[in-house]
Amino acid sequence: MMMSLYRVLTNLGLPLIRFYLFGRLVNGKECQLRFTERLGDASISRPEGLVVWVHGASVGESLSMLPLIERLRTDHPEWNVLVTTGTVTSASLMVERLPEGAFHQFVPVDQVAYISKFFNHWKPDLALWTESEFWPNIISFFATLNVPMVLLNGRISDKSFRHWKCFPGLIKEILSAFSLCLGQSESDAFRLSELGAKNSKSVGNLKFSTPPLTTDQEAMRKLSISIGQRPCWLASSTHKGDEEIVGRIHKSIKDKQPEILSIIVPRHPGRGLVIAKNLRNMGLSVEIRSANGEINTTTDIYVADTLGELGIFYRLAPIVYIGKSLVSVGGQNPLEAARLGCAIVFGKRMDNFKEITAQLTKKNACIEVSDEISLLKTIKRLIETPEECRQLATAARQFTEEQSGVLEAVLHELQPFLLRRR
Repeated sequence: MMMSLYRVLTNLGLPLIRFYLFGRLVNGKECQLRFTERLGDASISRPEGLVVWVHGASVGESLSMLPLIERLRTDHPEWNVLVTTGTVTSASLMVERLPEGAFHQFVPVDQVAYISKFFNHWKPDLALWTESEFWPNIISFFATLNVPMVLLNGRISDKSFRHWKCFPGLIKEILSAFSLCLGQSESDAFRLSELGAKNSKSVGNLKFSTPPLTTDQEAMRKLSISIGQRPCWLASSTHKGDEEIVGRIHKSIKDKQPEILSIIVPRHPGRGLVIAKNLRNMGLSVEIRSANGEINTTTDIYVADTLGELGIFYRLAPIVYIGKSLVSVGGQNPLEAARLGCAIVFGKRMDNFKEITAQLTKKNACIEVSDEISLLKTIKRLIETPEECRQLATAARQFTEEQSGVLEAVLHELQPFLLRRR
């Protein structure tokens, strides 16, 4: 009933959907050259043979799938890999990083007319859907094709669980379309089962198999020279409100550590200029990377508002505060910092990474703070006690190494689906 109502509403709302899409296009949130892909039109031909369709909503999901995609192409070269995402940033990253035999398209908007064109062209033989972006029309349409669909790294947050409990019929119909649901954790697998998944289990979180973030060695060398011996710390993937906290903490520490350097990598690089303006209004000296600003002896805060360079700053900064964990709810992925041996600090609002943060905490591989005051005390202490900093960093790196078998476990679960058409 709910699925039928949803389908009717999305059909009737087609003019509004198109208006919304063109608004995103005008605001730079859609790719102008490939915009018609969002309307279901393919920009390239379908390759001969088998096609496995891998969907990841955005950057994090798609990056976590890269090791799996590479193994699929190596171990099962008869399968071509179609990768879809919904954001401009993720599309750029996929175009750069996908192996031969894998290619990217934008996912069509969840409207039957667009979906029909997409499926009629690509005719996928298997679908691997990631995490929690459940588009009802796409999933139900695929189910009618009698082709296997597997959920990978499934995640059901507390909020999502409560939400879907209000629409039991809809989520049951969505999840029953999957032949297998692999949750990120045992808790996710349980929730998927409770909501209607026919076959759910957990073999681990694929994000543990993601390789370390890449780095430009020359750019890192220049930055390292600019920083020199100055004590520094990094606030990564920050959101509105995080940066002002960084500014206040910097000023407090600077009283006793005049050489302190604070680095900010915002989650959304387009906010760089606004961040810099707000910090300068606090009386701080700020340089902006996108404007070719360089770190000098008077620089208080360096705003690295560029794409694809977070790996550089995780390698340069021994201490990392994970953004969106004090001023907002959800947090950001701490595994990238852990993999590169950072001393990790985050707030209490890491709701989207509960299992990971619980495991890090159990291994004494992170520090959780309750508020801005405790964050200040923690950053100050870690700067003054490098041995504690090194111990945290070592524990974090070891933790990620211990989880390295997840990819093999996932591939084992996928074997029946990959071998069925040989």
